[in-house]
Amino acid sequence: MKKYTIETHPQANECAIVRGDKYRFTVLTSRMIRLEYDEEGKFEDSATQSIINRNFSVPEYRVIDEADHLEIITENVHLICYKGKGKFSKNNLSIQVKSMLTGHGATWHYGENTNDLRGTARTLDGVNGTTELERGLISKYGFSIIDDSKSLLITEDGWVEPRKENIIDIYFLGYGREYLDCLKDFYHLCGSTPMIPRFALGNWWSRYYRYTETEYKELMERFEKEHMPFSVAVIDMDWHLVDIPAKYGSGWTGYTWNRELFPDPKGFMEWLHNKGMKVTLNVHPADGVRAYEEMYVDMAKELGVDYEKEQRINFDIADPEFLDAYFKYLHHPNEEDGVDFWWIDWQQGGTTKITGLDPLWMLNHYHFLDSMRNGKQGLTFSRYAGIASHRYPVGFSGDTFITWESLDFQPYFTANASNVGYGWWSHDIGGHMLGYKDDELAVRWLQFGVFSPINRLHSSSSPFNSKEPWRYNLIAEKVMKEYLRLRHKFVPYLYTMNYLNHKEGLPLMQPMYYHTPWEEAAYKVKNQYYYGTELIVCPITTKINNSINQGHVTAWLPKGLWFDFFTGRVYEGERNINLYRGIEQIPVLAKSGGIVPLAGDSEISNFTNNPNELEVHIFAGTDGSFVMYEDEGKSSVKTQMALEWNKESEAVFHITKPEGDIEILPEQRVYKLVFVGFKAADVPEVFCNDEKIRADILIEQEKNVIIISLPAVDISTEVKVIFKEASIRENYYEQEIFDFLNKAQISFIIKEQIYSAVRKFKNSPKLMSELQALNLETELLEAVSEILWAYSE
Repeated sequence: MKKYTIETHPQANECAIVRGDKYRFTVLTSRMIRLEYDEEGKFEDSATQSIINRNFSVPEYRVIDEADHLEIITENVHLICYKGKGKFSKNNLSIQVKSMLTGHGATWHYGENTNDLRGTARTLDGVNGTTELERGLISKYGFSIIDDSKSLLITEDGWVEPRKENIIDIYFLGYGREYLDCLKDFYHLCGSTPMIPRFALGNWWSRYYRYTETEYKELMERFEKEHMPFSVAVIDMDWHLVDIPAKYGSGWTGYTWNRELFPDPKGFMEWLHNKGMKVTLNVHPADGVRAYEEMYVDMAKELGVDYEKEQRINFDIADPEFLDAYFKYLHHPNEEDGVDFWWIDWQQGGTTKITGLDPLWMLNHYHFLDSMRNGKQGLTFSRYAGIASHRYPVGFSGDTFITWESLDFQPYFTANASNVGYGWWSHDIGGHMLGYKDDELAVRWLQFGVFSPINRLHSSSSPFNSKEPWRYNLIAEKVMKEYLRLRHKFVPYLYTMNYLNHKEGLPLMQPMYYHTPWEEAAYKVKNQYYYGTELIVCPITTKINNSINQGHVTAWLPKGLWFDFFTGRVYEGERNINLYRGIEQIPVLAKSGGIVPLAGDSEISNFTNNPNELEVHIFAGTDGSFVMYEDEGKSSVKTQMALEWNKESEAVFHITKPEGDIEILPEQRVYKLVFVGFKAADVPEVFCNDEKIRADILIEQEKNVIIISLPAVDISTEVKVIFKEASIRENYYEQEIFDFLNKAQISFIIKEQIYSAVRKFKNSPKLMSELQALNLETELLEAVSEILWAYSE
């Protein structure tokens, strides 16, 4: 089992431990304390399924040890335990969080509900709308707990075993509203999120459908012809034999290729690889290996199963010998032929012969470890199996209904999973089954999918249910294609966020309250989230108002200036606002000073390599910086980009020389610099290695952007752009109002009245009273108001 061992540091520093006869407290940080109780006074120092690293730097703390009670006091928490009262209870153990005392007293008594903001759920299988979420780490009350009492132990040889019963082993997290600090220490305790491969950040094509090899190739070629990139080919369960003799049972589990559909599996996967796609196959391991399987006899011989009597090889993930054979015969040969990772579609229960062992956790754990053999970057695709499942990305959320209610739940569900550190959910984008055909719903779901962790289009085997854009009306088709291309452009940004998640404990999707924990409005916009360090996304999850041709979402903008990523419109923050958009867009807002590196248009393909062309979006108004991360194998490179902003004086944007192994980058790189919201007295000056050069400069007023295109330059070139007397360009609200009214399905007279009032009164207070006097329909007035008062100097 040594090959399945993981690095652990389960032994806490002895200086952090406070013992009694039957209790032990470990002060891991000034805000995290481990609480143990055992009648025999025997305590556990091994790693568990959840906890693998108790080796923290010892914080300062003080102990008051009296005859009847014990106190532990740190900078942040105050523990009181009354001795001689038996097991921990609400009467003898409490912990106070000091940072919450002013108006928000926060004292937890053992056993009390932590009233946390919840985490995520095992699956969305069969969900139509909402579902209950499990306990999380984040609480407005300032504390939460991780109950590790029933977690199995991880032995030194990498196997698992049950621990003693009737013990208490709980971790108290008293982080107040320092939510990101809580997450960072949680990752230290339970292990960091691994980096996922770059290809996983592109589009995935998936469908539960009985494709032939020819049909699948024809579909991929049509995607290529219509310039729709996909980096992952998901082959659902029909890759293997499904129609099997009744004596063997169900065909859900299988490992033998159906050669009527795929006569040359290795050649088929090689063809996909040549097209730039990675391959994953769906497996349901529950029914073990039956006698009709090609590898049955060899596997049965190794495991001592009577193959002459066609005795079934039972699925037994709790048997080390079975586990070895499971990989050796069922998975490794297919990987040698081209399978890049596995979709573990387990859904048949939660028990094994080892008490307390969830087979889903076991599958996730060992599949992920096995996927890293031979120096590969680990990846698996499976359902959530409880706390610390972030160590086994990517998550498969299950088979949802195709309804507006299901879409409306997913942005909240996905961002909220960060409350247990689970950052890489993959949904069936567009929904899986049942429900109804609705082109608008399909577009809105895909728009969310592009701005979610993993964008995997999926559907059931119904002949009427598939996600090819050409199956929808012409407008929907056009928008869906544009968003699929946009996802591949976003890979450089997403891969950097992937690195920050792994290294700094920053999930890609974060609820709004992570950065403004004392702002109550931040807790109310559940479907709005930070998307990396530079962006806020507000998916539209309800139907369009047909009279104005726009849907809307109620948003809350934090303090500062925010720019619409697609239109360049600038908004003043620190307020609630209804954001209206047509079917072409959802609100994606970049922070002032934000820098977002994308792949250039020429890079849009199935391949997701480090790009030769970069398109960098830079947003005006304040200083900002971004360090783009790229790698290949064990080598990596970081490229610093920065904006220095001084209002009414010059603004300077820099791209510095990459640091690291630049051999993994292209020799030359083309830059397209998109400056959003910049207003300058003169045409900007462009420098390469401090030498002024001529560059193509395009000003697109309607999008509020200045685009500077540089010729191909050596990868080590330092680029600098200088704007003289830079300020923020105002919104072109009159033109925006005209464009909005031009598309609205309303009376021509009302259109003329609104436009006339706007031209007469501009965006002054008088205009509001004039518009109110027109007695406009509520959403019409709101949409007009959003444009007029988005920003004023």
